[in-house]
Amino acid sequence: MIASFRTLAFTVLSFLLLNVTGVPTAQNINTFITVVENPLIIELTLDSVSSTAGLNGTVYATFNHTFSPPVVVPILGSANSGVIDNVFLPQGATETLNIIPFGVLDLLDTNVNVRAGSIFGIGGIPIAIDGLVQDNVPTTYTLDLTD
Repeated sequence: MIASFRTLAFTVLSFLLLNVTGVPTAQNINTFITVVENPLIIELTLDSVSSTAGLNGTVYATFNHTFSPPVVVPILGSANSGVIDNVFLPQGATETLNIIPFGVLDLLDTNVNVRAGSIFGIGGIPIAIDGLVQDNVPTTYTLDLTD
């Protein structure tokens, strides 16, 4: 059954560099938004996620996030994660800007705590899904370098 959950698909809807002052030294961004697709015939509720994302084996972003409220992904549907704050940029903002033209990110290691079979986000069987990997995830970058 767990193998089926490995088919979750992620789309990075927006990777926003917001209010980054002193771009060469910035190490954090304020917003990371993803869309999660559920190919299963049961509802999934996401409680938390941690991920490293990058390109060609280089890590450009890492984060740990607990959803409040949890994200409900309907049967055979998708859901927007909402804002994921405090994303760390291990390569710094300047190097991270260099990956924008590619328009994709690789999810190098994603761990998700879900509840399978929830009903409108209530109940469900808790399952830790570790080690999800997805290459060439379509990514939209939005830059706001104002104060």
